[in-house]
Amino acid sequence: MAAWSPSAGIRSSCLINNGITETWKFPYASFLTGKNKTKRGSETLIVTRKHIYRDLGSYGLSKICASKSSVELKEEHVSTRGAKVHDLKKVSSYLFRTKSGALVKVQVEKKIERYSIMVYVSSLEPSGDDNKSSLVMVWGVFRSDSSCFLPLDFENSDQDSQTPFVKSSLSELMLELEFDGKESPFYLSFRLKLVSANDPNGLEMLTHRDTNFCVPVGFTAGHPLPLGLSSGPDGGDSWNFAFFSRNSKSLVLCLYDDSTTDRPALELDLDPYVNRTGDVWHASVDKTWGFVRYGYRCKESTNSEDDEAESIVLDPYARVIENTISPKFLGNVSPNIPLEKLIVYRLNIKGFTQHKSSKLPTNVAGTFSGVAEKVNHLKALGTNAVLLEPIFSFSEQQGPYFPFHFFSPMDMYGQESAVNSLKEMVKRLHSEGIEVLLEVVFTHTAESGALQGIDDSSYYYTGKDSKTYLNCNYPVVQQLILESLRYWVTEFHVDGFCFINASSLLRGVHGEQLSRPPLVEAISFDPLLAGTKLIADCWNPRDIKMPKEVKFPHWKRWAELNTRYCRDVRNFVSGRGLLSDLATRVCGSGDMFTDGRGPAFSFNYISRNSGLSLVDLVSFSGPELVSELSWNCGEEGETNKSAYISLGIPVLNMGDKCGVSTKGSPLLESRKPFDWNMLASGFGAQITQFILLLTSVRARRSNVFQRNKFLKPESIVWYANDQTTPNWEDTASRFLALGIKTDSGEETTELKNNDLFIGFNASDRLEKVILPSLPEGRSKWRRLVDTALPFPGFFSVEGETVVTEDELVVYEMKPYSCTLFETINSTA
Repeated sequence: MAAWSPSAGIRSSCLINNGITETWKFPYASFLTGKNKTKRGSETLIVTRKHIYRDLGSYGLSKICASKSSVELKEEHVSTRGAKVHDLKKVSSYLFRTKSGALVKVQVEKKIERYSIMVYVSSLEPSGDDNKSSLVMVWGVFRSDSSCFLPLDFENSDQDSQTPFVKSSLSELMLELEFDGKESPFYLSFRLKLVSANDPNGLEMLTHRDTNFCVPVGFTAGHPLPLGLSSGPDGGDSWNFAFFSRNSKSLVLCLYDDSTTDRPALELDLDPYVNRTGDVWHASVDKTWGFVRYGYRCKESTNSEDDEAESIVLDPYARVIENTISPKFLGNVSPNIPLEKLIVYRLNIKGFTQHKSSKLPTNVAGTFSGVAEKVNHLKALGTNAVLLEPIFSFSEQQGPYFPFHFFSPMDMYGQESAVNSLKEMVKRLHSEGIEVLLEVVFTHTAESGALQGIDDSSYYYTGKDSKTYLNCNYPVVQQLILESLRYWVTEFHVDGFCFINASSLLRGVHGEQLSRPPLVEAISFDPLLAGTKLIADCWNPRDIKMPKEVKFPHWKRWAELNTRYCRDVRNFVSGRGLLSDLATRVCGSGDMFTDGRGPAFSFNYISRNSGLSLVDLVSFSGPELVSELSWNCGEEGETNKSAYISLGIPVLNMGDKCGVSTKGSPLLESRKPFDWNMLASGFGAQITQFILLLTSVRARRSNVFQRNKFLKPESIVWYANDQTTPNWEDTASRFLALGIKTDSGEETTELKNNDLFIGFNASDRLEKVILPSLPEGRSKWRRLVDTALPFPGFFSVEGETVVTEDELVVYEMKPYSCTLFETINSTA
């Protein structure tokens, strides 16, 4: 099993040191003379290398994590999605042509612990003094700058350093070099000389492009797919690197053998003629070194001298490879809860258990493990799904809605390993019947440290105000997003995704609005995502206002965070809405979801993690909060008045159940860590119990509240306070009630066959409500909820029987309250 995870963030400072000269010690490079005698070349090679040191902190370079006892990377823990290549001899061949028409063939063969390099020259034009001339190869070894020929130190070595060719046939010359395999990877760069006694300087021969001959040793061209790091197709003896960058003229693969240094151990220039296919740069590096990190340096100009512009960037597909995965991660089975039965609880990983009142150890508080420790609290609320605020690696300065990487959980959310902690949490929640949904942001990134510098014109929209907005429907970005989603599903077993700022997913590559965006369609029909829940949330983290409404294409797969539900309920409570709007929302928003979906595709919320909290919505309503549609109930400031509670499909927010307040601030950063002491407060206790009651009623009356189809019109009767038809378009009407009759065509238990009556009074006066006449066989109404009554009497699991001496049941509803009644048998 492979466990992949990316690394974490980049610090802004950088140090530059140019023109470093280093001495590379090779044991020897031997060559064969044709008489089976081996001679040694120079033992020391002087290589001048340019380094750009970056203060990359703990992230900015991809990590390859090995076991503590060894740095050897095991191939069985790596993705092997690349195409299979049958190369039993492990020989790589390179063919060159000189300007004079001669052919130069180079074969690099990997042996057990050595590399054998055979160079063949054919079709060589004969010289006038052919018997006295000979062909020699002048060569050098490089690891960084393949465009510059750096020979051996000829002043301190004999003439044998210019390696001669021998005849292998009438028309072909050959020579062989051998290198210790432990010194790879490197480049062998050479030029040919035809020398004679009359011309000791010789006639220099270069490629038809007038460059040195250059071949890689210890690494090959590799494969363009899959993107990122994967095990090579040659039995696992190599790593395959694949990296998209359309506009880079050259690319340097930076490899590190120390996790604590910012200085690459190796820098390999990738040859655009060999290591590039289309817009993908690729290379396959033999597993002869214990590399622990890697990164890339992109150069948009081959003549660039601006080293600062060539910062090392993170591979967007980077993942951590671990040698061992605990068996406890096996057998992680999703609860696979039907969409219509979800009860969702949104939380922030850090804020949920960071407060000392959580009574968790400091290394557990604020982590994935902390959430797992509080699973009993989630169950006590009746929730069966958690919606996690973004957990991708993000900018700590900007917050979780500004990611810089799409394959890594945030390091601070783990104990020793964020990857393992996340897997533990998911498995624990699944074992308790709770699904895990992730909020994801694919429409923009952090301002730095993300995809900037790789290929900005491909990854991002152009324009000074668009430098962080991802071009989601551009093919390579679309592929990146799909790979990310598949990774979180297959590796961590998450159950679904809520796409933040989803309306931006509808933009084309030039910013135009698309009715059929390829990314949304691809996600809808991707086979690996077929069992996941997909939710569109059009809220933009850059705008605190309520999201704008859009018609989101869905292919019968996408649910939506229902902004209309939020707006219409808030308007009704504050006295600004129409009864018809509220009625539509209570019944599942048929104006939005009768297009092949159903009420279960509407994720209803009144408050969310941004904007005012639930309590603040009925406590603050200053002019600066106009967009919040809040109302202070006639008294600005915190209040003890009962909050309006909707009976729709809920998305609950961390802290709302306890009356958490931000003092009227709608800003996301105003939210404080959850104080667990508030659960014991009067408000916290009653609302927590009230939520549990409503979730139990939803489950018990699933034929009404957990439907994947809309109720039939004949099953619903709407009432004004005097049982007349409501005045739907009267903005002054503040009372609405509905009776729900069980569909006679459905098979239900006797308990589910009872009728329901729900009343909403948003006026400032008492309303006398006439309950519907009792149906035959049902002689009593029982009250389950009246939010105007004091705690603990405002709700009851068993219900309070409404006593009446007349045939008509008249019930007094106090201002700003809602009620729920259910019929029972006369013998009950």
